Amino acid sequence: MAAVSSMGKMYGLCFHAARQTAGLKASRLLHRRAFRISAVHQQQPFDSSLEKPQFPGASAEFVDNLEFIQPNVISGIPVYRVMDRQGKIINPSQDPQLSKETVLNFYQKMTLLNTMDRILYESQRQGRISFYMTNYGEEGTHIGSAAALEPTDMVFGQYREAGVLMYRGFPLDLFMAQCYANADDLGKGRQMPVHYGCKDLNFVTISSPLATQIPQAAGAAYALKRENLNRAVVCYFGEGAASEGDAHAGFNFSATLECPLIFFCRNNGYAISTPTNEQYRGDGIAARGPGYGMLSIRVDGNDVFAVYNATKEARRRAVAENQPFLIEAMTYRIGHHSTSDDSSAYRSVDEVNYWDKQDHPISRLRHYMTARGWWSEDDERSWRKQSRKTVMEAFERAERRLKPNPELLFTDVYQEMTPGLNKQRDSMWRHVQQYKEHYPLDLYEKQ
Repeated sequence: MAAVSSMGKMYGLCFHAARQTAGLKASRLLHRRAFRISAVHQQQPFDSSLEKPQFPGASAEFVDNLEFIQPNVISGIPVYRVMDRQGKIINPSQDPQLSKETVLNFYQKMTLLNTMDRILYESQRQGRISFYMTNYGEEGTHIGSAAALEPTDMVFGQYREAGVLMYRGFPLDLFMAQCYANADDLGKGRQMPVHYGCKDLNFVTISSPLATQIPQAAGAAYALKRENLNRAVVCYFGEGAASEGDAHAGFNFSATLECPLIFFCRNNGYAISTPTNEQYRGDGIAARGPGYGMLSIRVDGNDVFAVYNATKEARRRAVAENQPFLIEAMTYRIGHHSTSDDSSAYRSVDEVNYWDKQDHPISRLRHYMTARGWWSEDDERSWRKQSRKTVMEAFERAERRLKPNPELLFTDVYQEMTPGLNKQRDSMWRHVQQYKEHYPLDLYEKQ
C-alpha cells in the first residue's frame, strides 16, 4: 500500500508539472499568435441568421448569377511619373525638391555606372574576365531607389543592381576586385563576376539561382520587425523572376507576417530572351499585389524622381505600418542579358535604339539639370573624361593584383578543418605539384 501511495503521489506531481508546462507553452503560443495577427482583420463572430458568406477564407457577397471573373479585372494600372521625356516636371506638387548637389550626385553615379559597364564589358570581350552583365538603361531604377533608403536598410539584389551598391559607397576598386576575383575581393574569389556583396553596406551577396532572394528577404524583414529597429528590407528582381515559385512564397509570407519589405521589380521587357508577352498574361507584376494583400504601384523606371518618390513613401509606410509594398518599375534593358547572350537574335536594332536615344534615364535627368543651369556641355565633357580615367585606374590596379591564396578554397565553412577537407586539400596540393606547369602559383598570394 505504501508503494501504491508513493506512486500516486509521484503521478500527481508529474501531472501537475505537465499541466504547468502545457499552460506555459500555450501562453507562449498565444503570445506569438497575437504578435503575428495583431493588425489583421480577424473573422467576425459567426451569425447563422445573416444571409452572407461566413467562409473564413475570403470576404465576399453571395450572387445568384453564374459568372467567371475576367483576367483583366485588374488591368491598365497607370504608370506614375514626375518628369516627361524632356526632363520637365509635369506636376509641381510631385517634384521631390532635391538639392543641386543631390541631383548632381544622382547623375554622376548613373554615368559612372555606365562607364564602368562599358569598360568591364569590353574587358570580358578581350578575355580578361570570364563574365559580365551590364546595367544599360536601368540606371534610374538603381539610383532613384537607393537614394530613398536608409543606410541601415537591408538590400537583397538579383544581379543587375550594381548602381544600388555604388550609391551606398562601394568603391570601384572592390567592383573590379570582385570581377577579377583577386586577393582584394571580399568574396575571396569564390563567386563568378557581378555577384557582389558587402556586409558593411547591408547588401546581401548576390546568388545566381533566380528568385532565391525573394523568400530570404521576407525572412529577413520578419526578423527586423521582431527586433523593432526601424529598418526595412528591399528586394530587387526582374519580371522573369516573378514567374518563379519563390516569388509566390516571398509575397505570401511577407503579407501574412506583415513584414517591412519593399519588393522592387525591374520590368525591363525581357527575361533573357523571353519577352513579356510570352512571360505572363496579366497586367504585369503590379497587378499581382492585391491578390496577396499588398499595396502596389507602377512607376516609370526611366524617371529617377518617380522611382525616388515611390520608394521613399513605400519605405516610410513599410516601417511605420509593418506591411510589404510592391513597386513595378517599367524600364528597358538596352544591353544584352549578359556576355553569354546576343539579343540581336530576338529583338530589332530599331527597338533598342529607340530606348537608347529617345527614352534613356540618363539623358532625361541631364535635360532636367541643363534646364536649371546646373550642367553644361563643358561639365559633361570634363566629367566623362574624369570618370573614365577613374574607372580605368581602378581597372588597371585590379588587373595587376594577385589572386587569392588557394588555401582559401577550404576556409570559412567550419571553424576547424574537418578530416575530409584536410584530405581534399592534401590531394589538391599533390595534383598541383605533379602538374605545376599548368598552375602558375606566382600569380597567387602566398600564405
